[in-house]
Amino acid sequence: MTDTTLPPNWPAMSLAQAHAALTAPGTPREMEEVMIRGVKTRVWKNLPPSLRSVVELSRVHGEKIFLVYEDERVSFEAFHRAVAALAIRLRADGVKKGDRVAVIMRNLPEWVVAFYAAASLGAIVTPLNAWWTGPELEYGLTDSGTKVVLMDNERFERMTEHLPNCPDLTRVYVSRAPDEIAHPLVTKLESVIGAPPSWGGLSDQALPEADILPDDDATIFYTSGTTGRPKGALATQRGVNSNIFAAAVVSARAFLRRGEAPPQPDPNAPQSASLLSVPFFHVTGCFAVLNPSLAGGAKLVMMHKWDVVRAFELIEREKIVLAGGVPTIAWQLIEHPLRANYDLSSLQNVSYGGAPSAPELVRKIKETFPNSAPGNGWGMTETCATVTNHGAEDYANRPDSCGPAVPVSDLQIRDPVDGVTVLAPNQVGELWARGPQVVKLYWNKPEATAQTFVDGWVRTGDLARVDEEGFCFIIDRAKDMLIRGGENIYCIEVENVLYDHPAVMDAAIIGIPHRTLGEEPGAVVTLKPGATATEAELRAHVAQHLAAFKVPVQIKFLSEILPRNPNGKILKTELKKLFADLG
Repeated sequence: MTDTTLPPNWPAMSLAQAHAALTAPGTPREMEEVMIRGVKTRVWKNLPPSLRSVVELSRVHGEKIFLVYEDERVSFEAFHRAVAALAIRLRADGVKKGDRVAVIMRNLPEWVVAFYAAASLGAIVTPLNAWWTGPELEYGLTDSGTKVVLMDNERFERMTEHLPNCPDLTRVYVSRAPDEIAHPLVTKLESVIGAPPSWGGLSDQALPEADILPDDDATIFYTSGTTGRPKGALATQRGVNSNIFAAAVVSARAFLRRGEAPPQPDPNAPQSASLLSVPFFHVTGCFAVLNPSLAGGAKLVMMHKWDVVRAFELIEREKIVLAGGVPTIAWQLIEHPLRANYDLSSLQNVSYGGAPSAPELVRKIKETFPNSAPGNGWGMTETCATVTNHGAEDYANRPDSCGPAVPVSDLQIRDPVDGVTVLAPNQVGELWARGPQVVKLYWNKPEATAQTFVDGWVRTGDLARVDEEGFCFIIDRAKDMLIRGGENIYCIEVENVLYDHPAVMDAAIIGIPHRTLGEEPGAVVTLKPGATATEAELRAHVAQHLAAFKVPVQIKFLSEILPRNPNGKILKTELKKLFADLG
């Protein structure tokens, strides 16, 4: 359903015209073509060439506040001093270009310093999911061959027994540990940089020398795999930094589509502030929020954990301009009964991605926050976050779309069977994406790399259509995966754990629709003859092996083998109906 309140004579120009104007020669977001891994690719000509360069450029913001966590406030200058001090220590530890340095923490100021200190040396920063269990984290460290890991005390306690199983590790830094740690590999991070409130008092030191090029390796972010093992997606410096310009384009495009000139940067404008509600260990939080905030001089307000009333307090106190993350959070901001008790008038943008969102959400955001424009987009770990973005009148006009591709990227809809035939506009097929932000490969997984990355394109596994103007509509996921509040859950990973239970003969994970989370995992199980197991017992079994968000919220039991097609594949569409019938 489209919006009937669009401005008269909208749109004033086509998408192609708007993108051409925004990327024309001589403009800040000018494009050029370069060869990337043998493929001619459009890129942002004036993009910062590396994550290190983003750190160096950010120092111009001086004493403006960059990071806020609880009562801790860190300026851009203090942040730079902490990054330099830690980078110097990591260089002394022997960290060099290409070494893997892992970060395993909740969202803390130390996470940000650890990430950029390692990146400034040209190391491949490897953030691991802080919700993972000890065995899952051990896998990430050993698969990546991590040399140095920086973690908070909670993760250290979870990992202590697993550290001897990580032979490549030479040093462990732990932040916020209440006591001294007697372990030969462990150093308290505070002994190197102190606590965040003291970073401004650190010595003014330069970053250690490092020669880093745009297409050098930058990060490994793990994405769950259909074989049950996570895959490490190796991104480049250019791929990560492409998000900096992607975010700016959607805002400027909205002005052009209205027939207005985009505003020029105003150095005296109030500082923008974002409420971070998604983890840094996801590409959305790191690439689409953190890195553009550092580059643009924006304030980033972190929360110990998501709490909607605390979010209201922070929006009011910090004059938050942008909030969101996933649709779940947007719904909670809208529907909480205490919302009216807070001044939320600073909000100008409520944006989200990472999970299916109802078109109704667009209307509700506009009703609830009149000064705020809704926005969404589409991307994945394999695309370093943003490939499409959507906002303003375009979003109101197509609330079921995730927007058009950013100017440096292309989308194709291909026949899902042959993977070659490009389908006509509005035909449903498999979504393929191309651009400088597509990652290089899956770490240590050549077969999976060959199946997923083809001549500069990534085959996404999503079923979609693209209309005549280039707006993308995600229809379904071809991969056996569900997304719970922005967290990817690959069904086979959970199914394998259920099969490990001695009472389980047959198991399937399906997505149960959820209004705010998008969907939740549910399980249908057949027990072995004569065996017994309760729903609570099986849920506890999964919780012992996998992160909490992967644990089925409901488990239904069938007395017969689960329905299958002639090839032996479980008919999950039938199970979804059965789940609804079982209530």
